[in-house]
Amino acid sequence: MRNFESIRRHVKTAGYNATLHEEDVICIELSLEKGTRHQSIFLAELDDDDGRPYLRVSTAIAPTTGMDPRRALAFNWQSVVGYLAIGDLDGVPYLQLIENRPYEGLDAAEVDRLVLEIGGLGDRMEKLMSAGGDLL
Repeated sequence: MRNFESIRRHVKTAGYNATLHEEDVICIELSLEKGTRHQSIFLAELDDDDGRPYLRVSTAIAPTTGMDPRRALAFNWQSVVGYLAIGDLDGVPYLQLIENRPYEGLDAAEVDRLVLEIGGLGDRMEKLMSAGGDLL
């Protein structure tokens, strides 16, 4: 995968349920736990300071209201894949699970793995933080 257009082609041919196609963002709706839960995964392109392109895979987990930031920082320290950040979602700050990967060495199998891993982990975290709810 050399650019975002190759990611877009892969998402289409792999049969993902893509609900948003903008120039630099794709939203994939994952169905989890035999269709009883769902998680939105966002794929976007970003560049580092040197202009090198990266693929960002992210999912919103929960609003940050009343959240203890120490739990998020402890997760970041222990996590092998993904990290937590706060991002705005319709004017509300949300805890988000994110993974950034350079296009160099990125192939279709790794894109699939990232979508499923970030989606599944994000849903499990959402379930824990929302008393079993499925907000996103």
